[in-house]
Amino acid sequence: MKGGKLGINGLGRIGKLLIWQHVGRKTFSEIVINAGRPVGTSLEDVASFIEKDSSYGTMHNYLYGYTAGRLIENLDEKSGSMVIDGIPVTILAERNPKDVPWKSHGVDVVVEATGQFTDPTQPADAPKGSIRGHLAAGARKVIVTAPFKIKDKSTPMPEDAVTTVMGINDGDYDPATHQIISNASCTTNCLAYMMKPLLDYFGLERILTASMATVHAVTGSQHVLDRIPKAGTTDLRRNRSIFNNIILTTTGAAKALALVIPEMKKIGFVAESVRVPLSTGSLIILTIDIQDAPGQDSINRDLINQIYRAAAEKNRKGYVRYSEEQNVSSDMIGHPLAAAIIEGGETDTRTGTISFDLKQLKGYSKVVEDCLGSSVIDIPVAKAVVYGWYDNEMGGYVHMLTDRVVSVASMLD
Repeated sequence: MKGGKLGINGLGRIGKLLIWQHVGRKTFSEIVINAGRPVGTSLEDVASFIEKDSSYGTMHNYLYGYTAGRLIENLDEKSGSMVIDGIPVTILAERNPKDVPWKSHGVDVVVEATGQFTDPTQPADAPKGSIRGHLAAGARKVIVTAPFKIKDKSTPMPEDAVTTVMGINDGDYDPATHQIISNASCTTNCLAYMMKPLLDYFGLERILTASMATVHAVTGSQHVLDRIPKAGTTDLRRNRSIFNNIILTTTGAAKALALVIPEMKKIGFVAESVRVPLSTGSLIILTIDIQDAPGQDSINRDLINQIYRAAAEKNRKGYVRYSEEQNVSSDMIGHPLAAAIIEGGETDTRTGTISFDLKQLKGYSKVVEDCLGSSVIDIPVAKAVVYGWYDNEMGGYVHMLTDRVVSVASMLD
């Protein structure tokens, strides 16, 4: 669909890798990037940042192999422009989204990749900037590379905002209604592809509880060395050195998953996160309790793995994959396409019995006890543990984000 211009607000991890994706795919005729502030001493410094990456190597080698040469040329300091593999790229430096000249540059779709503007309820003229500032500046659609975070908990989600994960609920996006789209988080994208196959197979009524922990690579909000916290900081662990520590933190994956898969609202779900000293490559450990049912397939490791094998074979986009290759985290770096790679060799299950006293139920009637002969019933429950890898940057999240951007752009009238 080459034609049209893409805007990217933010030149951090996601912004840079998104450039790589769109340069490689040739999905837009031009890319306009707002870095948010002056960068380096010259445009060559910006080009060098875009071209090189400590996790993925150089852009030209990533896209075209080890014999490829530099793709960036025609740097023009005066206009702040360059050409990357034939795609004109312009660099801007506005702090506030409402001041970015998207309209004059002909940009319809903007990716908000700073991580700073995540509240869709904030007005366009909010003093410190907002998502809606992009719309006021001329963009028609804004795609946010993070979950929405509404500061005022009493304020409902605006009708023109929606959260989607490609291949799960991307059909919820209505181009006539929605102007702001959250692509959720890397963890939510992976988790959605771990939960959906189980929900589809067992049904909501048989899934009792679920929990997950993500063993997550470092992000840009963490620090190389210990640093004194800013005023008002509540999580002091984020200020400790990521080089030297395993750091407990939080994740909004559970809340975001309920926006993507509404059935999850009815399941008791707990989500936790642990940050580890890796540049990229993360892991979700999903634990789920499933009510066993007499006369149906026995819930064991083979069944759970077969569910994921079938899901991987059915998913033509490759968003979920099944593996028994005994992977480690570095194997995930740059892993193409997949939001989740199921580590089938580590799937585990155990079946036990939970004794439940019906007297604890609200509205309990002794009539029930008389019929059953006892107020205590035994419920067979299977506990399954599933491991899912994901490249939380390029291979998983940015690929999914790129598909979302292309999809939204293709539906513009």
